[in-house]
Amino acid sequence: MRRKSLLLGFFLLLLGCGLGFQLGIETERQHSLKMQKAFEQHFQLTGSGVTFKEDPEKEVDMGLFWTVWRMLDRHYVNPAALTIDELRFGAVKGLVEGVGDPYSAFMTPKESNDFQESLEGTLQGIGAELALRDGVIVVVAPLKGSPAQAAGLLPLDIITHVNGESIEGFSLNDAVQRIRGPKGTEVKITVFRPAISEVLELTIIREEIHVPSVEHEVLQTGSGSVGYVSLNQFGNDTTAETKEALEEFLKEPIEGLILDLRFNGGGYLEGAIEVASFFLKQGKIVSVHRRDTEVETHYAFGNPLIPDLPMVVLINQGSASASEIVAGALQDNHRALIMGETSFGKGTVQEVIDLPGGGSLRVTVATWHTPNGKDLSKEGVKPDRVIPLDMKEYAAGNDLQKEKAAEFLLDGSL
Repeated sequence: MRRKSLLLGFFLLLLGCGLGFQLGIETERQHSLKMQKAFEQHFQLTGSGVTFKEDPEKEVDMGLFWTVWRMLDRHYVNPAALTIDELRFGAVKGLVEGVGDPYSAFMTPKESNDFQESLEGTLQGIGAELALRDGVIVVVAPLKGSPAQAAGLLPLDIITHVNGESIEGFSLNDAVQRIRGPKGTEVKITVFRPAISEVLELTIIREEIHVPSVEHEVLQTGSGSVGYVSLNQFGNDTTAETKEALEEFLKEPIEGLILDLRFNGGGYLEGAIEVASFFLKQGKIVSVHRRDTEVETHYAFGNPLIPDLPMVVLINQGSASASEIVAGALQDNHRALIMGETSFGKGTVQEVIDLPGGGSLRVTVATWHTPNGKDLSKEGVKPDRVIPLDMKEYAAGNDLQKEKAAEFLLDGSL
């Protein structure tokens, strides 16, 4: 079984959950035993005294579950809908959902595949990262260049209706299923925008989304040259692509560097540590607080590519999770000036475990803190220089935050 550490603010495929009901079939029993052993190994749950003394399979009476299953099988009006996989996956989702953590989720084989594709930068839909926060569906960030961004969807928008249907009380997975659809089709989304206390209707054409992990360029101005690198997510190729971009900058006579983490909803923890290490000679990057174990502290690797060049990090309300680790590390180590808006605020760590049959379990296993010990789950990373993002100007190609960052690096003005 493969395990990867993730920090997901919201990811587009964050789902309601569950794990572990048997169906009385020998194959499923063997699968359950394998999953149980994996959890004992990875998370040391058995014998912890937290929930079960020895084994939930022996201690939990599943009679109610089987009674309900039989009643559905006997009385439900549409028996064709009672497929074993749908009922089994629904039960598993419900189990994990009972934990009450919006970031823990069981993913069916299809959902697991879609999730992996999103980290690899390919997916179909409107191109937005969503989260379940305080019982409502919140936009973490529209992906750069996506139909969602073009339509005007903003971080912290609350989605209330899809195609005129209220999604109040929906799980994130249910909401996502209504928003997604074949490319070229239309979806109407109603959002409440807290910043202006208005309800807006947005019509978005679904497309195939290709998310470049890293984009970079050299900004030439009358005062000099500045390197600019934008990280759109922390996926499989982010570290290698970032390194390649920075090595290109080393060939140029640049006077400063802008690291753009706006609208970056996160990704792999390891990627955040590696990217932050490109800019730090030494120092703590992040501490991970796991259950029943000592605090796990991650330090800079000690072989930075660009350790001294003046640097600005751009963040906004769509910067979450792994983005906040990088921004928080560079801020607390006094390596860069943080500019823009307060980030989303997501300070928990998820790990993804592949399960038999192609599904996977994403489970919250830890919280993380910045080098100075700040838990940013609710307050986010606060910028050193607050500069609001004008979305109308930004959509028109006028990026005031980016311009201010370049001006600061070249002449120290804001």
